[in-house]
Amino acid sequence: MLSPDVCLGQVHINVSNLERSLLFYQTALGFKLHSRVGNKGTVGTGEKDILVLTEQPGAIKYPQRTGLYHFAILVPSRQELAYSLRNLVNLDTNLSGGADHLVSEALYLDDPDGNGIEIYRDRPRASWRTKDGQLIMGTEPLDYQGLLTEVDDSADSWTGLHPETALGHMHLHVSNLEEATTFYQDVIGLDLMMALWGSASFLSVGGYHHHLGLNVWNGVGASPPPVNSIGLRYFTIQLPDKKELDKLIQRLQRASWPAKEHGLGILVEDPSKNGIVFTVMD
Repeated sequence: MLSPDVCLGQVHINVSNLERSLLFYQTALGFKLHSRVGNKGTVGTGEKDILVLTEQPGAIKYPQRTGLYHFAILVPSRQELAYSLRNLVNLDTNLSGGADHLVSEALYLDDPDGNGIEIYRDRPRASWRTKDGQLIMGTEPLDYQGLLTEVDDSADSWTGLHPETALGHMHLHVSNLEEATTFYQDVIGLDLMMALWGSASFLSVGGYHHHLGLNVWNGVGASPPPVNSIGLRYFTIQLPDKKELDKLIQRLQRASWPAKEHGLGILVEDPSKNGIVFTVMD
């Protein structure tokens, strides 16, 4: 039901120390600092803002709660993923893992507060496979050595994330997988691409492997974290025009689902209290 032209915009997260986080995201991940005002900093690539950090001094990360599992940074090529890997290795940055998902290759790590991050590149869509109407994704070992052969150690120094880098997908902890999946399908209008029932769901628009992952790996019935704790504030979904926004508002109204006005658009909370702000593209 959502337009295939929909895309993700920004992710807004709470951190405990803004200075430390800005340093990490610039040096380890290769973002550019776009602004810093008071307790808030914004980083991105090119002219695009991707990540907004808000400092909450003394905030902690609560385990076994709903909220952010990871946000995923999509780089435009395998070579760009290799540059990221080489930079992380050179800085002795701890990786929590890496995987070949058949449709993509990915690196996983946490920021200094434990916010989960994925950096990945997509394989060409022509190579994606389906079975019984579902996209085939997997979790195979990542070929780190093969990836690193994409870059020459004698090449010019890496200058940061490519300007075409974007927020590729979000992955959330939810309290009830069936309830959350139904909400994102029937009310928001995403398509279910793959389901590991009882565990995780992957949804998207336009045939993409997933713009949104949902899981109950923090426990069925998990509670939302306290306000101002470490983690997700909200993320934004960009709609192509006001007509698409009006259609979404109508679906929300039919479902008697609350929405609030927000400076960027409208704010909606999913059944697990994860926040999404829907905006209209400039």
